[in-house]
Amino acid sequence: MKIVVVGLGYVGLSNAVLLAQHNEVIGVDISQQRVDALNARKSPIIDVELSEYLAEKDLNLSASIDLDVSVKNADYVIVSTPTNYNEKTNFFDTSSVEAVIARVSECEPNACIVVKSTIPVGFIEDVKERLDTDSVIFSPEFLREGNALYDNLHPSRIIVGEKSERAATFANLLAQGAIKSDVELLFTGAREAEAIKLFS
Repeated sequence: MKIVVVGLGYVGLSNAVLLAQHNEVIGVDISQQRVDALNARKSPIIDVELSEYLAEKDLNLSASIDLDVSVKNADYVIVSTPTNYNEKTNFFDTSSVEAVIARVSECEPNACIVVKSTIPVGFIEDVKERLDTDSVIFSPEFLREGNALYDNLHPSRIIVGEKSERAATFANLLAQGAIKSDVELLFTGAREAEAIKLFS
């Protein structure tokens, strides 16, 4: 599988490393510094497991700032860009997520886009309708900063907000990279997955 991870913060980076054990993974970020660090097999964030895996494991992993080129022929594109909560408007700023979805839909319409950023309930249904695409699904993260790869290697559960073959394939890709065996896989509707993330 070819997987592109957009946004190399602790969520994106830990997913990229997890999946690069068994798949071709390209990490994309607007920061040249983060891209250079990842290509040099150095973690741009403080995370013991991430640093160890980048230094010691055989990973099929590269990084780029060029989204358009990276997503060509991708099977899955994971979006893990920041969605900071604006206390003045009481809304999440989902503009970076929407921009990536729109760009990927244009450059590689066959890719399944998996949002792993924190988003409000109803976002997936809304963005699919507004951008006229059926390629977007949501898979919530339950990661701690500084322990993100550890939490991905030992997940309490894997949740995907769609009941479909592509959702099952994606959940199994995450489970394949984990150390923990017999991980519980849960498939829900998009809104339920969004709610689980916000209320957890």
